[in-house]
This record gives sequence, C-alpha cells and structure tokens, in this order.
Amino acid sequence: MRYSNPVVKGFYPDPSVCSANGKYYLVCSSFQFFPGVPLFESDDLVNWEQIGHVLTRKSQVMLEGINSSGGVFAPTIRYNDGRFYMVTTNDTTHQNFYVYTDDIYGEWSEPVYVEQDGIDPSLYFEDGRTYFMSNGTDSSGVGGVVQCEIDIATGKKLTESRCIWQGSGGRYLESPHLYKINGTYYLMAAEGGTEYGHMITLARGDSVWGDKGGKFTTCPDNPIITNRNKAPCIIQGIGHGDLICDKNGDWHILCLGFRQQGDWMPYHNLGREVFMVPVTFTEDGWFYAGLDRTAAESYEIKGDFVQRVKKRYTFENTDWSRDWCFLRHPEMNNYVLFDHSAVLRGTDKTLDNVASPTFIGLRQRDFNGVLSVKVKLIDGEAGVTAFMCENEHYEIAVRKTAEGFEAVEKLNIGDIKHIQNTVSLACGEVILKLYMGNYSYTFAVVTENGEKTLGSAQSKYLTSEVSGGFTGVVLGLYAVGGSAKFTDFNCTYE
Repeated sequence: MRYSNPVVKGFYPDPSVCSANGKYYLVCSSFQFFPGVPLFESDDLVNWEQIGHVLTRKSQVMLEGINSSGGVFAPTIRYNDGRFYMVTTNDTTHQNFYVYTDDIYGEWSEPVYVEQDGIDPSLYFEDGRTYFMSNGTDSSGVGGVVQCEIDIATGKKLTESRCIWQGSGGRYLESPHLYKINGTYYLMAAEGGTEYGHMITLARGDSVWGDKGGKFTTCPDNPIITNRNKAPCIIQGIGHGDLICDKNGDWHILCLGFRQQGDWMPYHNLGREVFMVPVTFTEDGWFYAGLDRTAAESYEIKGDFVQRVKKRYTFENTDWSRDWCFLRHPEMNNYVLFDHSAVLRGTDKTLDNVASPTFIGLRQRDFNGVLSVKVKLIDGEAGVTAFMCENEHYEIAVRKTAEGFEAVEKLNIGDIKHIQNTVSLACGEVILKLYMGNYSYTFAVVTENGEKTLGSAQSKYLTSEVSGGFTGVVLGLYAVGGSAKFTDFNCTYE
C-alpha cells in the first residue's frame, strides 16, 4: 500500500519508536505542555492512535514557570526484558531522567536521574547491561555523543562518560541512538539544527564503544537523509529520527519534519510532525533513507491495510486525558470536563503569562479547517485561541462588560497587543468560529442574526520563523476572570 506523510500530523516532534508484543510504540516531545510525552500505538507504523501520556503526575516533571519551548525535550522509548523505558531531558532544570512501566496502558514510575549532562538521551540494552548516551561533554571535557554504562535499577553510573563520536561536522549534534544489526553497531544522530538545515547522520563500530580506537567510524556518504536543499519543497527540516524494523523485515526511520505553508513560503505553524521514510542497506554495510536521501510525501510499504486520517474532532470522539493538553501544571479545580461539555473557571492568569492559565487545547493537525464551539459566558472572558506561545497567540472570545456582552477578536504578536474588532451581543451565549487556512486565520461569531466575521490575521506570525521556539499551534479553549460553559465543539479539517 501507499501511505502519505506525515504519519502523525501536528505538533508531535522528536519521535522515538520501539516494538513490543507485536505492536509499535511512539513517543514525542511535549515541552511546556502537560501531561508530558504523548504516547502512541500502531499495528503497522502508518496508523497511530494516541493511548495516553508518559508523564502524568506533577512529581514526574517540574513545569512551573517554564517558558514556552522549555521543559521536556526529545524522549526515547525502549523495551527490554518485559519493561518499557522512556528517557528524556527537562531542559529547564538540566536533568536527564527515565521512567518505566510494565503496563504500557498504565502509569509510569517516578523519575530515575542520571548524572550525565547534555540533552536527547537514549538507552541501549545488551547482555544484561544498560548504556546511556546523550549529546554532552565527557569526563575529559570532549564534546559529542557521550556514553556511559549505568545500573538500570538506580541510574548510577558504572563507568565514566566517554565521547564515542563527534559527528560529521554539522552543528548541534543531537538525538543519538545505538542499534546492533547483523553484528554491526550503528550510531545514528541528527545534525544541522532543527530548522531548514536539519539532517540525519550515521556512524558504525565493532562494539558499543565503537572501533578499537574508541570512536565510531563516520559514514562516508552523510547525511543519510535531509531535505535541506529541496526548496521549494513543502517538506522541510527532516531530521531527529529513530530506526525501526517492521514485521516484514524492512527498516524505516521515523523522523521529524515540518510542512511549509506553501511553495516558497518559508513559514510553518503546525510545528514539527512525524514522517516515515524507508531505509536501504548498501553493499558496503551502510544504509540511507528515502529514495534519494530525501523525504517525500508518500511511499510504498508492504501490506494491504488502509491509512486512516481523522478529519473531525469533537468532545464526544476525543478523550480529555489523552488527546487534550494543558499549559504547565493545571489547577484541576478550574476544570469540569464532561463527555459533551466543559466548564472552565478562569483566574487572573492570562495566556500572556508564563504560568498555567485556564486553558485546554488540541494540537492543530492541518492547514485548512474550521473550529466552532458554543460558549455560554457567566462572567469575565472566555473563548478560542490559536496559541503558539505566551508572546504570539490569537483569540476570538466573548466577554462581559459594564454595558453587557461583546465578542472580541484579539491579536498578540510580540509586544503588540491589539484588539482587532468587537461586536455587541444581546447575551453571553454565542457560537465562536475559527477558520484556518494556509496563510491566515479568520474569526467569526454566530448569533440569532447570523454569522458575522470580525477579521483575519496572518498565520505566519504564529510560526517558528517569527515566534521562535520548538512548538506548533495548539487550538485551545480558555477562560479569564470568570467562568463559561463550552458545548457543541467541532474541529473539522479539509
């Protein structure tokens, strides 16, 4: 069958994958959003269903006061001897840690910390031993991919940290993963920075520590995949991937990439998404990914299954604890979540604050679509936000004033906080609509008098190219300074 990329749409960056018990499991970065580390399951590597999160308790990860794009970086998931492990970095506290579970559908352990610096940690298991690697600096002050052996029960280092590879020459060597295939140890990593120069590079050795000289040998044909020279291709930023063998014995890389808003439009507001590319081994024992070492929009894969693409999201067909997310650690007393509705109680914290405002959201999955929701405001302000970070976000909302109620379109772009338009309402109950397009968001209200457009705003201001950072747009419901009931939620993509 032929599948289309991305295989997981929306802001789900830094994918890592493993197989266990006939299924595949995938995790992604979550940064300042909670619960942390979305967890997916698949039968075929193409159709992924989110089954939960790894970090579901405040005791597992500290997120208070964390700026956007801080927090949880680049998880790795591995399965060994009946147990799942997820290792990651809280970049804000500069701590590497792992958690584990024997039940992939249940809760994960409290964190076990490893005293090795750097980010993007990974685990490798062999013959009862556990090896921990990250990008960092070894005990001699040498920077690169750094590795030590640890006691998996305690996280205690059993060896000094040693640099085993310094990459192929690109900047920001990160995302190291070690594999043993047909007796050869392959070390795969990302270089170039997670922007337009991103790429995946490769090295190999005779042992977990490399060759006899204590270093891995660099592939002579790096990078093994990149889209850095493929302008105006929609797919850019390919890199940071993990290797997996499917049930047919074929190898694939699941990696991140992003979709530009259009040809020659170097902006992306959906965040970094999950792409899958086939792997080809060469006669000299190396391998590369993609048909021409680049990622394409579609590939053929063995199997007679059908790729399923979810187009419609409602309160009824989503799960509050699985599909939705909060900003940092929420005060759950402010949320009353039902199967068909949600009541949000706002505080004095707003979307501009590095805090946890009353907010619950879904990641935007595609460029074109429409979101609508009925809001019944009691007091304060409540509505819908296209949220990139505390500095860049757009809202369509209803708010209580001294004269009554009004709908308002608000734009927050850096230091500019602009009320684009307002319209008086007869009451505090109204349908809010957000139209999504490749290049703009359009905001409207529906009353007994019909639909009225309040205005539009360019989507490029809610992108990494303008805003910076590593996240993508999250479509959220929010309340400030009062409470509101949300019903009839519907987000549909073309």
